[in-house]
Amino acid sequence: MLLNLLLVIEVIVAFFLIVVVLLQRSEGGALGVGGGPSGFMTARGAGDLLTRTTWILGAIFFVLSLTLTIVAGRERGSASVVDRMKVNAINPAELAKPPEPPAGTAQPGPAGSAPVPLQAPTPTLNSPFGAIPATEPAPVVPEKK
Repeated sequence: MLLNLLLVIEVIVAFFLIVVVLLQRSEGGALGVGGGPSGFMTARGAGDLLTRTTWILGAIFFVLSLTLTIVAGRERGSASVVDRMKVNAINPAELAKPPEPPAGTAQPGPAGSAPVPLQAPTPTLNSPFGAIPATEPAPVVPEKK
C-alpha cells in the first residue's frame, strides 16, 4: 500500500517538475554561455520563483526515488533466490541414475548391443527447377554472348 502511494506521488511530482521546467524562459544556450549579463548565475535568476520551485520539486523527486527504492527492497525481504527454490525436495540418488528411454520406443539391434547410429539423408542441391541429388553433376548453363 505504501509503495503504491509513494509511486503515485512520484508521478505527480514528476509531472509538475516537467511543467515548471517547460514554463521557464530560455536564457541562452549551454548554462549561460553567451547569455550576456542575464545568464545562468545572476541574482535575479537565482531568486526567481520558477527556479526555486524547480529546485524544490527536483529535491522531492530524488528523495521519493530513494524512498521508493528502500521500501521496495524491504518489502521483498532478504530471502535469496536459492532459498525460494525447492532444493530440499531433490533426491541425490535420482541425480546419479542414467536417464531412462521414453516408454514405447524400441532400440534397434539385439538386446545388450550398442544402438545403430543414425544415417544422415542424402544432400540435395536446391534449384528453381527442383531438388537435384548432390551425387549428380550440376547442369551447365551456356553463357549468353
